[in-house]
Amino acid sequence: MMIRGKFDALDDAARKAVRAAGNAAFTEAGTFTHDQSVSSFTFRCQVPAGPDDGENEAIRSAMAALEAHGHPYQLLHVAVTDMRDIKIRRKGRPRTTSG
Repeated sequence: MMIRGKFDALDDAARKAVRAAGNAAFTEAGTFTHDQSVSSFTFRCQVPAGPDDGENEAIRSAMAALEAHGHPYQLLHVAVTDMRDIKIRRKGRPRTTSG
């Protein structure tokens, strides 16, 4: 999950906390990347999904992870990538040919 937004009036302590949570990794707790002024952000988080979970459940879980950080924000965009739908093409495997 990737959530893009803008922070609303962060104080110095909140800016420090956002910088400390900064990383490009996808974790369940979520990490922030942000502009230099810490006003715009991208929040990345990994949401474990059950076999019947869909996009709405993932969005609710991601929003809960963002809310847990406690920073005021304005939501701009939410993007969901379901890793169950990703097909991996492995290099180096011989192709099978017919005929």
